[in-house]
Amino acid sequence: MTLPEGNPETNSPAPVTPTERHFPAPAEPSPVSPVFDELTRQRTKEIISLYPQSRSALLPLLHLVQSVEGYVSTDGIRYCAEALDLTTAEVSAVATFYTMYKRSPCGEHLVSVCTNTLCAALGGDDIYDRLRTHLGSADRPLRHEETAGEPGSPGSITLEHAECLAACDLAPVLQVNYEYFDNQTVDSAVELVDALRRGERPQPTRGAPLTDLRTVELELAGFTDEASTVDTTARVEGPSSAVESVRGVRLAEENGWTAPAMPDEPPAMPALPEKK
Repeated sequence: MTLPEGNPETNSPAPVTPTERHFPAPAEPSPVSPVFDELTRQRTKEIISLYPQSRSALLPLLHLVQSVEGYVSTDGIRYCAEALDLTTAEVSAVATFYTMYKRSPCGEHLVSVCTNTLCAALGGDDIYDRLRTHLGSADRPLRHEETAGEPGSPGSITLEHAECLAACDLAPVLQVNYEYFDNQTVDSAVELVDALRRGERPQPTRGAPLTDLRTVELELAGFTDEASTVDTTARVEGPSSAVESVRGVRLAEENGWTAPAMPDEPPAMPALPEKK
């Protein structure tokens, strides 16, 4: 270091030669968690084989890890990094960006309450607040992404507030393992989580029959549960729309309304203003 006057700083430490520097030995890499068994490794290879660039397989691979662990652990991040020849920092950046990947163990079911503007105004906030105290207590309400019960055990529930679930015409809505329960009230939401805790699986108003979170994660990774006796088609069958959602289409059909045809030539665009 040099002082403004150009004289060497008298109290600078003596330079250290390379032979005097201490370089700690690099830490041994932690072994991949034994929870990732041979079946998981085979599925990993199948996922990677679907993509020209292996790193493109990261999203489904994270879902696969979550189906095994119930969340994405540090070992899960390391496993993905090793499988895709990425750094753990690159995998962590993705796993922490998307809210579907959980960084702490989840319950058997994930209950997502929409608290975006319309749902909130129509009762979503009240539903979420009531479930927080119902699954926790008045003195200790559940926090966002906190689990009631032992994570992974039957009847355990992870509660979260969610951004728009794309069902404003059916507000307020919530999801259980990403299947819709529309037009909810505080009472109906409480009845729903109580049924889940008893081991029941109520039929969603839209979507596939209800299962558990790990099974859904496996499906998002592109696989079905090999131990399941339910036909794959029957597993995913379910209503995908509601009367409210298609009301405009029905009115058009009843009245013979049609949209104007596309013109042969696109309309001329207005001239751009000159730059000043």
